[in-house]
Amino acid sequence: MPNTEKVHSVSRAYVNKATLAMSLLILPLWLTGCPRNDGPPNARVSTAERGADSSPVVPGAVAFNGERAMEHVRKQIEIGPRIPGSPELAKTREYIINSLKSAGLAVTTDEFTASTPVGEKKMVNITAEVPGESKDVIMIASHYDTKLFKDMQFVGANDPAASAATLIELGRVLGASQQKPRFTYWLVFFDGEEAFCEEWDQCSKPDAPDNTYGSRHYVSQLRARNELGRVRALILMDMMGYKDLQLGRDTMSTRWLQDIVWRTARDLGYGKYFVDRPEGVGGDDHEPFLRAGIDSLDLIQLSGYPFWHRADDTIDKVSAQSMKIAGDVVLASLPRIEEYLQSKSK
Repeated sequence: MPNTEKVHSVSRAYVNKATLAMSLLILPLWLTGCPRNDGPPNARVSTAERGADSSPVVPGAVAFNGERAMEHVRKQIEIGPRIPGSPELAKTREYIINSLKSAGLAVTTDEFTASTPVGEKKMVNITAEVPGESKDVIMIASHYDTKLFKDMQFVGANDPAASAATLIELGRVLGASQQKPRFTYWLVFFDGEEAFCEEWDQCSKPDAPDNTYGSRHYVSQLRARNELGRVRALILMDMMGYKDLQLGRDTMSTRWLQDIVWRTARDLGYGKYFVDRPEGVGGDDHEPFLRAGIDSLDLIQLSGYPFWHRADDTIDKVSAQSMKIAGDVVLASLPRIEEYLQSKSK
């Protein structure tokens, strides 16, 4: 989780009472059409199952289940601290990959070696793909490593187990969709977001930050494959599972993308959780993408979360409802983001 020094607080935003029905008008056919025949049997969803687990946000679609996400948080915490290069993070990675594959998603990994203040570390990024009608990509991402502390048992329930859990559950929902989305979706789990030194920028150099190892590598690989242009937008989730959810507007994020998500939250009745308080986020995983010219949004709560990088960032601080709110808003925002990007291409 990034530096908090630049965080500012202002009064909470008003809540727009726009109706949920208006939001549902723009939801894509791929979420409500005929079942796909691809993917393993355990990834498919029967009509009966769909009725029992139907989405209040997307008619006819599988619902984002906050309790399922909570179980993913619990599984990560049970593994213990999840430091890059550790057996615990390898076990977490196996759990994430198996969960995504069971949702019918194709999963790839990218192993690389990063030079850190504590030596060479092997790291692995994970990508699950939801194929779309277009090869253009919308990325939804989280990191899955925890901060190294020499004198603390840090399990990182909110930072990052909650966002990783939300992304796993989004994979289940998107994997059960019945038609292709307009854009291809990449669900990405970054390794090595956290700094190895005690303070965030303590060991950073201008050309070698001690953080965001996985996201910086991901961008470098996109550039090497000449695929930067494919990625049209990134939604990064980080520290968005707190039971007293208040997501502020990250001041570095792309404004049009942020506006779509905030408007969608209001339309779904979640406006009080997406507030117009500025959040100054330095050094998160969206920065390498912004520097590469990719429109990016960071969904993060820094202000009002007193347990950041503390031993008591534990599961009692995390709420299934908060993860469901974030998941619902991301799902309902996707068609609006697609429409905006398509209008820019005309």
